[in-house]
Amino acid sequence: MPPKAYPKESRALLEARPEVRESVTKAALHFHNNRERAYGEVPVEAWRDFAAQTKEHVLSRLDRYLEQAEARLREKGVFVHFAEGPEDAHRILGEIVRKEGVRLAVKAKSMLTEELGVNAFLASQGVEVWETDLGEFIIQLAEEPPSHIVGPAIHKSLEEIRALFAEHLGTPKDASPEELAAAARRFLREKFLKADLGISGGNFLVAESGTLVLVENEGNIRLSTSLPRVHVAFVGIEKLLPRFEDLSVFLQLLARAATGQPIGTFVSLIEGPRRPGEPDGPEVLHVVFVDNGRTAALADERAHVVLRCIRCGACLNACPVYRQTGGHPYGFVYSGPIGEVLAPALLGPKDAYPLYHASTLCGACAEVCPVRIPIPKLLLYWRERAAREGLLLPFEKSLVRAYAEAMVRPSAYRLASKAMRLFPGVLKSETLPLVRAWTRLRAGLEPSPRPFHELWEEIKDEG
Repeated sequence: MPPKAYPKESRALLEARPEVRESVTKAALHFHNNRERAYGEVPVEAWRDFAAQTKEHVLSRLDRYLEQAEARLREKGVFVHFAEGPEDAHRILGEIVRKEGVRLAVKAKSMLTEELGVNAFLASQGVEVWETDLGEFIIQLAEEPPSHIVGPAIHKSLEEIRALFAEHLGTPKDASPEELAAAARRFLREKFLKADLGISGGNFLVAESGTLVLVENEGNIRLSTSLPRVHVAFVGIEKLLPRFEDLSVFLQLLARAATGQPIGTFVSLIEGPRRPGEPDGPEVLHVVFVDNGRTAALADERAHVVLRCIRCGACLNACPVYRQTGGHPYGFVYSGPIGEVLAPALLGPKDAYPLYHASTLCGACAEVCPVRIPIPKLLLYWRERAAREGLLLPFEKSLVRAYAEAMVRPSAYRLASKAMRLFPGVLKSETLPLVRAWTRLRAGLEPSPRPFHELWEEIKDEG
């Protein structure tokens, strides 16, 4: 589904499945409240400054750090690849699958692999592939994409999950959450033991030491990366950190922003394939650095800051627009505020239109971002680009032109203001598109009985 379908899809979802709003809001606010508490326990503003400056430093020297990371990884026996886009990533993965005779793959949670369409590609190669994160496993059974960066199944109610597990795993229709988790564990344990290939993303990769860092709460990532004989990690080129010591802040900041935890339950620091005498770990480790539009975003002086993102999901939890529908109507792998500014950076403003209009510009996203991405400013930047590049619809152009004329001509502004007071029914009319869109879910607009400039004159006189 393309991002262009957002207005239609969000409206259709709210009308067809209004219960999604309750499920998403409850989960998002739970994460959000945990984050607020966790931020209050540490010198978070100083940490956010450090994280933003560190990421900006890396982005300004990305070529150098990529070369350093590649060198350190190769020294440790890791096969390093570079993929410009999904086609390159598929080619590299396909070669590994054929060389290693892969028939079964287990996957750790990774938004980048969603971005690349890895599951569909593996299926086309005759490889059985299973998501091992519980939330990802649920939506795989439902044949749906993730609805959230951290909680992919937060849009699902307990009743929906019970029905899915009853159909696919044979659990009772009234199974408890504990019974459902146990059923998933039994099913996936067999897959872990038989898998030829484990696939992961990468939360961070330290250039100084060539260390791949993976953060989780369930333990499935450790099983996915240590039991199969081959491990392939897809890492966005922006995920680099300069020094090993930088992890001390980033690991804590990521966990607090995402779920409100002091640190992730499991943090894996992968230094290469299994060495002689070690009891577990893959025989072969591949790291695939992925561009897929990131270099183009990096070249944009104003938009490149979006590449600071550490995929914590805090901006989704804080966003009042996202909480109405969850992530599916956005039509892009990354939803919510970060998706609205990452989509045009990676796809271009035309292909991402009108996602960057799906915001009230309230600023809540910028207030919570652990790496200080100025999302509201980026939204305005992409809206400005859209207008400049002629992406607005004809009626939108007319309305913006009329609004601009009224705002720069006092006489036109006062005439329009007077007309709204004389004909208040216009602001409740179902025939005007913008008014109809407003009143469909809100009370009608009520004009002020007296214009501000009259009230201001009185205040000045009284002063």
